[in-house]
Amino acid sequence: MKWFVIGGFFLCVLYVHFRGRVRHRFLRQLGDHSTVLAPLNTFMFLTSRVPNQPYHPVERFPELQVLQDNWQLIRDEALDLLRAGQIKKAAEHNDAGFNSFFKSGWKRFYLKWYGDSHPSAMQLCPQTTGLLRGIGTVKAAMFAELPPGSRLVRHRDPYGGSLRYHLGLATPNDPRCFIEVDGQRYHWRDGQAVVFDETFIHYAENTTEQDRIILFCDIERPLRYRWAGAFNRWISGTLLASAASPNDASDRTGGLNRAFRHLYRIRQRGKALKKRNRFRYYLEQWLLLAALIGVVIWI
Repeated sequence: MKWFVIGGFFLCVLYVHFRGRVRHRFLRQLGDHSTVLAPLNTFMFLTSRVPNQPYHPVERFPELQVLQDNWQLIRDEALDLLRAGQIKKAAEHNDAGFNSFFKSGWKRFYLKWYGDSHPSAMQLCPQTTGLLRGIGTVKAAMFAELPPGSRLVRHRDPYGGSLRYHLGLATPNDPRCFIEVDGQRYHWRDGQAVVFDETFIHYAENTTEQDRIILFCDIERPLRYRWAGAFNRWISGTLLASAASPNDASDRTGGLNRAFRHLYRIRQRGKALKKRNRFRYYLEQWLLLAALIGVVIWI
């Protein structure tokens, strides 16, 4: 049974790795957070009602049309936040999910995160949070800023139970400000939306001289079976909800983010080591992985 579990885990890792045309180097994939969740994500992919592809037609999700119909209203609240410095201020909080992007200039203001709307968002963005509250498939939402010159590195998001929705609010409307998912490029435009699978390798870049503001949402992945959907919602409501990060003191901080305040020191040490000595960094990573495998085999 033990070897069956270990073999099944590595089959799931291989499935995640070879899914899509663009891949990490295999050694990097082994150390990636998507590897830890590979069995769970394989379950989501195999029970998914949407096909295995980077982009999906927005029309497949008619409940989201209300957001596009009201994009100017949503844009006005986002720009008010930007002018007041609230988006920049919100990004000062530790964030287990998105902290690594802050150094590239990317910033966010949470509207909701796997639960009810943030109190700060309900106060500052009542129209947008009201619209989101009426859409049950939207599990998380934020305003996301990508300033001129910013670039997010290639990555997979760790959890496959959702799809990503972007609605252009105030964008350069220029192909030089884009996201590329599994090698396919899309550039944001005001009032237009796109849905993609964030578990494919993707990156974003803004080489224009204009800021980019979008509405960024996680929407529940449609699954074939009711019990699978219920399981997905349970995972989202426990594991992902624990990563809740505040905009200000009025918002809740999840348990994972409270722990992240301390774990981030270890992460900073790892980043510094990687900068000084990449060989030693990856050697330590491999030794840790080997130790964990050894413990599993011994048990």
